[in-house]
Amino acid sequence: MRAATAMRGKDVVLDGVSMVFGDFTAVHPTDLEIKAGEFFSILGPSGCGKTTILRMISGFLEPTTGRVLIGGDDMAGIGPNRRPTALIFQNLALFPLMPVWENVAFGLEARGVGKKQRRERAMELIDMVALRGQEEKLPGDLSGGQRQRVAIARALAVEPAVLLLDEPLSALDLKLRKEMQIELKRLQHETGITFIFVTHDQEEALTMSDRIAVMNNGRILQVGSPREIYDHPSERFVANFIGDTNLMEAEIISVSNGTARLRLPSGTETDADMPEGLDDAKKVTVVVRPEHARLAADAGEATLSGTLENIVYFGTDTHYHVRLDAGELFTIRAQNLRGRDETHESGSRIGIHLGDRAVQVLKD
Repeated sequence: MRAATAMRGKDVVLDGVSMVFGDFTAVHPTDLEIKAGEFFSILGPSGCGKTTILRMISGFLEPTTGRVLIGGDDMAGIGPNRRPTALIFQNLALFPLMPVWENVAFGLEARGVGKKQRRERAMELIDMVALRGQEEKLPGDLSGGQRQRVAIARALAVEPAVLLLDEPLSALDLKLRKEMQIELKRLQHETGITFIFVTHDQEEALTMSDRIAVMNNGRILQVGSPREIYDHPSERFVANFIGDTNLMEAEIISVSNGTARLRLPSGTETDADMPEGLDDAKKVTVVVRPEHARLAADAGEATLSGTLENIVYFGTDTHYHVRLDAGELFTIRAQNLRGRDETHESGSRIGIHLGDRAVQVLKD
């Protein structure tokens, strides 16, 4: 496969950007910096404002307040066709009566590039997205994944510094979606373009992104690497939205150098990182990921205890649902290893061991 001409991304900065429609605030004042050449995802539920942010960056919406800067340049008053961006819509918006290569080259024609040069450039990009041999077909003759590749190639044809992707994989089936996740990450790495990817799918964000912004109700709640977002959620919404979680109430005994000594509902004490701004709190919510807990080998090492209500086998792992003595339902996820004997039965008393720093304190 022959690579297309190397491209380079630019940084994107939102400086106090907001968007208000009448009495409704779609995006509250937001500061955000996306690095040049980064694969950055905005993750959140439908209606949280993530697509509105994308449209402000692309120029299809002018912010109510604040500034959008791309490569240090203020985009105020600059329309979508003059910004160093390209936007891939959820519905792809391919031209049904144009063959693949003309779809790819469409943006170049609008810029006055001659037919011979358009064809050469289109074929470079068709190679890049592994569609050689499909260039004369119409979009309707392609599979969903192939149409997705055409849309990507068309966006890349105009050599944007920033590629904006608005839930482009949502219409694909699970297997194809996973394949396209790998393909998008490969293309981003090869081109060096800044990718800003909007999705409501946590797996997409975790598997592709260098960093993620989690958004809800028009506000960005947390920005970090996939590992930071997953292992150290700052708020209840982030913890619940990304991955499975166990939530419990705990009491703060003491705080020292950013570490809290906690008393769990079982009465057991443990340490956890303390978010800023909660030093005066006494009662807090804590989160434990199911894979950060394990069934205790003996009662002496149990941090929590309860009654095993249900065992669910998933092939790669097994989920144990335990009703804690304090009343909460707690899930443990254990990988299924060859040769492991399953000796636990529903209705039996069981202990739970929490690993070091398995407990995370949430802001709310």
